Amino acid sequence: MAASRPVLICRPGERARALAAAIEAAGFPVAHLDAMALEPLPETPAMRGAWLDFDHFHKVVVVSPFAAECLAEALDRYWPQLPLGSTWYAVGRATATALHERLGVRVHVPPAEASEDTSEALLTLGSLRALDGQRVLLVAGEGGRALLADTLAARGARLTRLALYRRRLQAPPPALRQRLADGDFRALVISSGELLEHLARWCTESTLNQPLIVSSRRLATLADSLGFRTPVVASGATPAALADAVTGACAPEDTDVDHEDLE
Repeated sequence: MAASRPVLICRPGERARALAAAIEAAGFPVAHLDAMALEPLPETPAMRGAWLDFDHFHKVVVVSPFAAECLAEALDRYWPQLPLGSTWYAVGRATATALHERLGVRVHVPPAEASEDTSEALLTLGSLRALDGQRVLLVAGEGGRALLADTLAARGARLTRLALYRRRLQAPPPALRQRLADGDFRALVISSGELLEHLARWCTESTLNQPLIVSSRRLATLADSLGFRTPVVASGATPAALADAVTGACAPEDTDVDHEDLE
């Protein structure tokens, strides 16, 4: 039998290690497509002003673990002791964990009944419904969805949005591009619409017939529009949730047809 086909992942940064470890613990080899890099942005006058006035923000909303890391690094430079009084929010549990570990803060996350860690779910929290006159800091990366910023502002927030990092898309290594095009993998795991659209350029009919694991129904809808036949929605974007979805979607390797190993 040919070498065991991997599960392809493309999560950028340090979080890729935790995802790979969870999938490998479930019994599947992993290959990283390395299609996106995260790069902190240099400090701007707007950032410096926000850090100096950080104790004036009523609420702080953080959209990703890397945004949390960048925020913690900045606050460490300006506030040896974090000021009290702000209420913290995170779009997902991984982001909340990063904030708690780095800053020791209690963080509000989307309600359990929402079943997904999304911006839409976070916005259902009662404490984010009426924000008249409250100063709200939204910490994110360059670009991305405008839903959070637009909704918070529409609800009356005096919003400051800071982009602390950029996402740089890049082509996967040639061998992995070929593996992706040939459908020579167990499953493809993606938790970003930007990455899904980026990788679609190397997808063929063989790719589209393989299991695609996504972290939300919104991504499943995007996958459908791109032609993926079997998108599987995980219960969240955590490594454990994505690994569970891989296990549910993938049959034992010895029931599959052998493929040439392209690496």
